[in-house]
Amino acid sequence: MPKSAAQKRVPTPKLGQHFLVDDAAGVRIVEALGDVKGATVLEIGPGRGAITEILAQKAQRLIAVELDRVLSAQLRLKFGLYQNVEIIEGDILKIELDTVFGPKPGTLRPGLTFAPEKARVVGNLPYYITSDILLRLFEYHRYFSTIVIMVQKEVADRLAAKAGSSDYGLLSATAQLYGRVEKLFTLPPAAFAPPPKVHSSVVRITIKPQLEALGVAEAEFIAFLKLSFGQKRKTLWNNLKTQYDEGVLRAALAKSGVKPAIRAEALGLEKSAAVFRALRDGP
Repeated sequence: MPKSAAQKRVPTPKLGQHFLVDDAAGVRIVEALGDVKGATVLEIGPGRGAITEILAQKAQRLIAVELDRVLSAQLRLKFGLYQNVEIIEGDILKIELDTVFGPKPGTLRPGLTFAPEKARVVGNLPYYITSDILLRLFEYHRYFSTIVIMVQKEVADRLAAKAGSSDYGLLSATAQLYGRVEKLFTLPPAAFAPPPKVHSSVVRITIKPQLEALGVAEAEFIAFLKLSFGQKRKTLWNNLKTQYDEGVLRAALAKSGVKPAIRAEALGLEKSAAVFRALRDGP
């Protein structure tokens, strides 16, 4: 029988959704995660399940977090018979990841340290909250080994940018503080439905924090980077002097070999950490 108008209707996307419809791209994205046969995978924003369907056949455990209520219900119906697939309706920015990946009550003997099995993350991130989601994943980096994400091409350029380039900023420094960033390939608007107005790039971040190597404390150094990049048009000196005594700041910059007139985007992580340590340790 011919389909009715209601059956033919394509759901109108909400929440900035652009669903992947390029099957070959979906396969390449899953392959970028590596061998997931014995792995746990967290999928952010599975949408209609294009990547979910591939991962359900491969991953030992798949946790898919979808904000859209209707899509979540459809995914539960579609993957209800898969014992390795869990669909969570919720906001990845609000879900307690410690509850999902942390130790379960009563499973850890006194005196033992919990060493989580590293999960892999994949997702087609909504453009308007890409940075927020990435920063949350970095905050909980102890649970992850690899992150493969689709983002707006300009965001991918920023993530992979080198110090000294116009694209280098707070997001670049933060991402590279937590891992090795690789731009893998770019997808045209036609790879999605509805097609976005921009190209999208697939980025892989292999988690390898540099905090210990740089000799910095996580929370304090992140706050320092935020201050350093606070006003992009301002010099490092002008950004930092809002919270540091000018005499102390001048001495710290001299000790670390950094000119006051330089901007934060010209400094690599090593130099930024050198300034941070000099300010922390004092004269």
